[in-house]
Amino acid sequence: MTKNITTLLFDFDGTLLNTNELIIHTFSTVLEKHFPNSYEREDILQFIGPSLKQTFETIAPLRTEELIKEYRELNLALHDEMVSVYDGVEETLYLLKNRGLKMAIVSTKKRDTILHGLRLMGVSKLFDTVISLDDVENPKPHPEPILKALKELSSSAAESLMIGDNSHDIEGGKNAGVRTAGVAWSAKGEDFLATFKPDYMLQHISDLLELVKEETA
Repeated sequence: MTKNITTLLFDFDGTLLNTNELIIHTFSTVLEKHFPNSYEREDILQFIGPSLKQTFETIAPLRTEELIKEYRELNLALHDEMVSVYDGVEETLYLLKNRGLKMAIVSTKKRDTILHGLRLMGVSKLFDTVISLDDVENPKPHPEPILKALKELSSSAAESLMIGDNSHDIEGGKNAGVRTAGVAWSAKGEDFLATFKPDYMLQHISDLLELVKEETA
């Protein structure tokens, strides 16, 4: 018998906060400066999800730290004016918390940027823990970040669900032995995400309310 879901692990970028255009614009600006006419929008979409280190090491391994620094400075400067919250996210998160769900952020982003985004959304107090790039040796799809979150929450894999917009989230969840949910609003598209066979596909964040309704009653 499947164990009830008590614990929700959320990716951040592209799942709760719409940072897609910010990310694409930042990559495009940095890459155009150093590698003119080499990267189109479709190329840059593939960089959404992995850590900056994972991405820039594939582009210019000898210049990774330089490019990361430049990316982060521009991204931070543009952050607040270019991001938006997906429909229903704040309301749904509050309802889930009121039902007693344990909730965590598990992201390949740096902690200070995640916390800034959560404050901007007004939902900082809803999360029991935040696992960022700063907290692990191996980012998703390695299971380490998810297993670390489960340990901090005193939750088992069997009662937990990883929710995200990218292949790294689904693969990371599977590697950690938790159930997985893709989000249909992924920048890469629902069909792409479906190829990684998540257990659920959310059409709207409020689908989570129905998913855990009976299980937390």
